[in-house]
Amino acid sequence: MTPPPYVPGHHLLDGRTAVITAAAGSGIGGATARRFLEEGARIVIGDAHARRLKESAEALTAEFGAGTVASLPCDVTDADQVNALLELAEERHGRLDIVVNNAGLGGTADLVEMTDAQWGKVLDVTLNGTFRCTRAALRRMKATGSGGVIVNNASVVGWRAQRGQAHYAAAKAGVMALTRCAAMEAAEYGVRVNAVSPSLALHPHLVKVTTPELLAELTEREAFGRYAEPWEVANVIVFLAGDYASYMTGETVSVSSQHA
Repeated sequence: MTPPPYVPGHHLLDGRTAVITAAAGSGIGGATARRFLEEGARIVIGDAHARRLKESAEALTAEFGAGTVASLPCDVTDADQVNALLELAEERHGRLDIVVNNAGLGGTADLVEMTDAQWGKVLDVTLNGTFRCTRAALRRMKATGSGGVIVNNASVVGWRAQRGQAHYAAAKAGVMALTRCAAMEAAEYGVRVNAVSPSLALHPHLVKVTTPELLAELTEREAFGRYAEPWEVANVIVFLAGDYASYMTGETVSVSSQHA
């Protein structure tokens, strides 16, 4: 089955300022950056890969205009870099409305062969990084009293088992739990916290680190018989970031048929 036509923007995020992590390149973060611009937001994008980030920011600025895109290299394992990214949004636009925590790190290793370093690195980027960004965002949103939205990127692997993914699954399940708990704390000052849970959203980096056999197996599991386009996941992030989801918080929305 082929993907549906690309959905045009509908001004769902007009005037909002959004920070998106791991937003360089052609994956979910990059697709989210583009979708947010198409919906009228101003964005600040971060990524640990400075060269790719610069190229992405320049390309988006050329397409959407000066003042729409700012960027700053950001490694989410470093709290100072996380704070600097959010500060840039406030400096450029005077406000912080939306934070999309997209940064994550995967890998494949059977548990009996997995090293402490492999386990720790995946958890530090994927779970601890989401914690650092969520904490920094909530501190700012609470102080301003003007509400806000946080959207985290989880994974269906946080719900279901997959061999060789113990570290990644544990991290993504942790992101889901973090989302629920943060939402309960943030509700009193008008901030919503939700998550998306994709299964297989194909992009060039995933192709490089995944065998053709595993990609074929994962694709066969999908209800539509195909992988998701990154922009299809980004569409759900737009929904959660916008006003149509005004009463949703603490939820993890599956962008897949494989939530169980």
